[in-house]
Amino acid sequence: MAVSYNRLWKLLIDKGLTKTELCKKAGITTNAVANMGHNKSVKVETLVKICEALDCKIEDIMEVIPEKEA
Repeated sequence: MAVSYNRLWKLLIDKGLTKTELCKKAGITTNAVANMGHNKSVKVETLVKICEALDCKIEDIMEVIPEKEA
């Protein structure tokens, strides 16, 4: 299974936020955002911080894609 954070990038655009602003607002590292930029896995704690900062649900920022679609 693969992970996609495309929903997060769209949400940031919709809210007018940059990745740097997300890091500050959510209290996460730039390395975590870089990993998400490459659709790599990150800690659930990081995802929860993002959801709290953006006032959204986890399905609003990521999706799991079955291997045959990835």
